[in-house]
Amino acid sequence: MSNPSDTPAPQPAAPAARSHGRKSISATLRPRVLMGEAPRLARVWTARIITLFPEAFPGVLGESLTGKALKEEAWALETIDLRPYGIGKHKNVDDTPAGGGAGMVIRADVLGPAIDEALARAKGRTRLIYLSPRGRRFDQAMARDWAAGGGVTLICGRFEGIDERVIEEYRIEEVSLGDFVLTGGEIAAQAMLDATVRLLPGVLGNAESIEDESHSAGLLEHPQYTRPAEWKGRAIPPVLMSGHHGKIAQWRLATAEDITRQRRPDMWADYQNRED
Repeated sequence: MSNPSDTPAPQPAAPAARSHGRKSISATLRPRVLMGEAPRLARVWTARIITLFPEAFPGVLGESLTGKALKEEAWALETIDLRPYGIGKHKNVDDTPAGGGAGMVIRADVLGPAIDEALARAKGRTRLIYLSPRGRRFDQAMARDWAAGGGVTLICGRFEGIDERVIEEYRIEEVSLGDFVLTGGEIAAQAMLDATVRLLPGVLGNAESIEDESHSAGLLEHPQYTRPAEWKGRAIPPVLMSGHHGKIAQWRLATAEDITRQRRPDMWADYQNRED
């Protein structure tokens, strides 16, 4: 825990960002690591991550199609290290819960300035999200909504969470990866960004593949097959080898409906209501 003498004096706001072509340059009152930091791109969909573990990024997002798109500047990734905003010589970011209890809570006077920097960097419409197990569950519709904007700022919590006053002050959306608890938000952030970035124009390179996959039409995806035509006595369904595109489409829809009805009754009910 820190004492009042550890609290730094208020500082003036950093100058606003300036845009030079696609490169975006902004001044900051806190020093940044210059070597190895990619320049920010103006007008590019950008994910900003507030985290105690910036070295965890890009992680898997730097691989495969999302990694290729990142290198080609189809999207941008920025991390904001929460530790430099910590209080006192030990840069404390958390304190004990008001009212008692186990664990620690991230301080409002630590997280607030980090959010201010993230918002100062943002260009266009962006979402401010706290990755929280009590939030609305992330789904494909949310990924499409995020992809349609200018980017997202994701707050990766730790310990017992963050001071509620920060959520109220910034009107932060709370989003959950699922009905379980992780040790922090970094894994959830990478999963949500993977689902979102792949929807950005040109990342997958084949818009039809997005339209046919699970959840895109409110159904789980139909089964997929490829060569060889027979494997361990199991043959590809004959209709898929027929070349009749109309019958193939009917088979895929029927199997997708069967799988959804059996495995996700909740999705099936929503699908039927939408069809009605």
